[in-house]
Amino acid sequence: QVQLVESGGGLVQAGGSLRLSCAVSGSIFSINDMGWYRQAPGKQRELVATITSGGSTNYADSVKGRFTISRDNAKNTVYLQMNSLKPEDTAVYYCNANLRVRRLSGSYDYWGQGTQVTVSS
Repeated sequence: QVQLVESGGGLVQAGGSLRLSCAVSGSIFSINDMGWYRQAPGKQRELVATITSGGSTNYADSVKGRFTISRDNAKNTVYLQMNSLKPEDTAVYYCNANLRVRRLSGSYDYWGQGTQVTVSS
C-alpha cells in the first residue's frame, strides 16, 4: 500500500506565498520522478513542476521564476514553494510520484488526494 499525503494548501492574497509538501509512505523500493500538477475548475489537469531523483527540475512556463520544486530523498518528500501567487494559480494541486513497490516489478504513477490553493485578488 502506497500513500501520498499532501499538506500546505490554503487561502492567500495575490502576491503571497505558500509551501506545499507531499510525503510518500508505504512499501517503497525506489522513487523516480516526483511532481506537482494542478486542476482548476472546468480545466484539465496540468503539469506544474517535476523533479528527478537526481534533482533535475522542469517547470511550466506559467510558474517559472515564481515556483520552486525540491525533494528530500531521505524523507520521501517533495515540496513546492510558491511565491508571487496570482489568482490564476487557484486550483487543486496534486502530488505525483513514479515509484516501484517492493516485491513488484515495474514502476507506476501514484497520486495524492489533492490540496486546494486559493489566491484572492
